[in-house]
Amino acid sequence: MSENKNIFTHRVWVPLLSLTCAVLWGWAFPLLKMGFAEFGITAEMTASKMVYAGLRFTFAGLLILIIAAILRKDFRLRRVSAGKGKLESGLYILAFALMNTTLHYAFFYIGMSHCVAARASILNSMGTFILVILACIFFESDKMSGRKVLGTAIGITGIFALNFGRGTEGTFTWMGDGMIFLNTMCSAFAGLMTRGLGKRVDVFVGTGYSLSIGGCLLLLPGLLAGGALPRITFSGIAILLGLISISTIGFSLYNKLITCNPVGKVAVYNSLIPVVGTLSSCMVLAEPFQWNYLIAGTLAAIGIFLINKSK
Repeated sequence: MSENKNIFTHRVWVPLLSLTCAVLWGWAFPLLKMGFAEFGITAEMTASKMVYAGLRFTFAGLLILIIAAILRKDFRLRRVSAGKGKLESGLYILAFALMNTTLHYAFFYIGMSHCVAARASILNSMGTFILVILACIFFESDKMSGRKVLGTAIGITGIFALNFGRGTEGTFTWMGDGMIFLNTMCSAFAGLMTRGLGKRVDVFVGTGYSLSIGGCLLLLPGLLAGGALPRITFSGIAILLGLISISTIGFSLYNKLITCNPVGKVAVYNSLIPVVGTLSSCMVLAEPFQWNYLIAGTLAAIGIFLINKSK
């Protein structure tokens, strides 16, 4: 399929689909808070948060696998070279599931329980630009340039501008800031591993495997630690279904885009996730709007434009 016909490599569709992923994941922040309230999960209920996250990603992964079966996708594992069999491919998928889902969200939920939300937003957003830098180191198709350095610097500045002012106070803690930083590193390295996933199995199927396996590895420890959903309501179930849909669509599109394009050109749109998350929280949760949100969005947009601007 030519580049003009494949929407996952088309110069117009790639930014639109990447932006779609960022918007979906940004809306997950207020939905997640609303879900905690509906299910009665309080700040100290770490095991229950693991159960909640495990349910979300397990069902999202299973839904993707069901859709893959309906679309007659190839579920078979591939050999990446003559010296590596299908067992190696299976172990790679397991490692990807651990990095992309289990460890990523375990660190995130633990960190969020011990960290001010504004500080967590700063650290969590750094993963996007860490991935852009790592991609330039590990992949020949992702070349470092002065424009990319400048765009990354401006984008990072925008993320910090989002959190200037009230709520940014606090000191570094390993259980808070440290866990959030580990979460960002897991996210960045999982982005690097996505191309290897596409070599070993159909990307759509591999995404289903990674979410369902990674979700189970969140759900089971949460249950063993005594986690549960204290209260079940119709609204809570509706919110959980919304989060499952966001994971299903977001990860499917994002992983496909990563395998078809330079990593940096796709990952940089993740810098808009905290901007969308903040704005959507203002609308849905009635959180106060501040002018630094507009400044942050403008700087992030400039950074994206510079990184993606043609030579």
